[in-house]
Amino acid sequence: MNKIALLMSLFLLAACASVTPRYDAKFGDTVRMARKTQTLNPNAPSQSDPALGLDAQAAVNALGRYEDSFKTPPKTFEVINIGGAISGN
Repeated sequence: MNKIALLMSLFLLAACASVTPRYDAKFGDTVRMARKTQTLNPNAPSQSDPALGLDAQAAVNALGRYEDSFKTPPKTFEVINIGGAISGN
């Protein structure tokens, strides 16, 4: 009986063991690495140089189109259902 009680207590203690420290040690590394590789110029906030490649008038026009896209959203299109009937007929 003592052996069974000892065995059961070992199983209960093993069930309480945490495996998350192994996983938590590298949690978020992939996201941080992806953000780092997708950043064109990581020092941009500390630089006072203007953005290169876009003149002022083009930037104003692009910003205007961006703001207008929220006032009148672009027209949506119908998606054809490959597995069934075509919608919109």
